[in-house]
Amino acid sequence: MCTAATYQTRDFYFGRTLDYEFSYGDEVTISPRGYTLAFRHAGRLASHYAIIGMAHVAQDYPLYYDAMNEKGLCMAGLNFVGNAAYANVIPGRENVAQFELIPYLLGQCASVAEARDRLARLQLVGTPFSAQLPAAQLHWLLADQHQAVVIESMADGLHIYDNPVGVLTNNPPFPQQLFQLNNYMSLSPRQPENRFAPQLPLIPYSRGMGALGLPGDLSSASRFVRVAFTRMNAVSGDSETESVSQFFHILGSVEQQRGCCEVRDGQYEITLYTSCCNAARGIYYYTTYENRQITAVDMHRENLNGSALIRYPLITDQQIAHQN
Repeated sequence: MCTAATYQTRDFYFGRTLDYEFSYGDEVTISPRGYTLAFRHAGRLASHYAIIGMAHVAQDYPLYYDAMNEKGLCMAGLNFVGNAAYANVIPGRENVAQFELIPYLLGQCASVAEARDRLARLQLVGTPFSAQLPAAQLHWLLADQHQAVVIESMADGLHIYDNPVGVLTNNPPFPQQLFQLNNYMSLSPRQPENRFAPQLPLIPYSRGMGALGLPGDLSSASRFVRVAFTRMNAVSGDSETESVSQFFHILGSVEQQRGCCEVRDGQYEITLYTSCCNAARGIYYYTTYENRQITAVDMHRENLNGSALIRYPLITDQQIAHQN
C-alpha cells in the first residue's frame, strides 16, 4: 500500500511512500533526453524530456514507481488491486501498456493539461512487461504546480478526476476517497469548543483535541484522510530545507512500521522508501526504512543529453551523526 501527495511553498513538491513487504531492488534512475524509450505498441521515442524517479530497472528499462520530468510534471503509480482493469490492444489506436504510462506521459508532456490531452487519445492496455512481471493493478496521481489529477482505468473505462486535495492512496476508487472527507469536516487544528451540551462543564483536557476522530490505522481509506488533513493544514517556511523537511513530516504521518501490518506469517508491510521531488529544481530526495537521513539526487548535475540510464542504488544503511 502507498500514499502520494503534493505540497506547495515557494517551489512545488511531489512524493510518495512505497509500502510493501520486500523490495525489487529500487534505484533512483534518470532517463536522459537521448535514452530511447521503446514502447510495446506505440513505437520508439528517441528524444524526450529528461526524467528522474524511483525505478526497478529490468532489461535496461526503467519501471518507474514515481518520477518527475525536467519541466516539473510529476507522477506516481499506486496499488489499486481489485479495481484496476485495462483495455485490450486495438489496432490503429495509441496503445500504451500500464508499465509504460509514466515514461510515456513524462517523456512528452510538460504539464497536466498536455497529459490530459494525450490521455484522451490513448488506449491503456494490460500488456505485461514479462512473464515474471505481470501487469500491476495501479492507479496514478499526476500533478504539476497548477493542478493534480487521478488516473483510474477500470472495467467501465479510463477515468480522469480532478484532485483538489493533492493526495492519493489505494482503495477505494478516488471519488469515494474524496467523498469520505465529508465525515471529518468538523476536525480542526484548533482546540474544540463545547457544542455537545453548553450546560455541561466540558473542557479540552489535552492539546490536539480539535483533531479527535482523525483515523490512525493503516488502511488506505484512513491514510487518505490523515494525509489530506495533515497536508491541508501543514505550515512551512519557504526555504528548501524547511519545505523538504515538512514534506517528509506530512508523509511521515502514515509511515508503516515493521510488525504493525502482517501480510502473511512473519512478513510485514513497511514503508520501504519515502520520496520528495522538488519539481522546480529537479532534485529527487528520499529516505528508506533503515536510513532516516535525507539523500538527494539532482538531475541537473548529470548530462541530460546522454543516451544511457543513470542509476543510483539506494543508500539503505542508517546514517547517524555523532556529536561527541
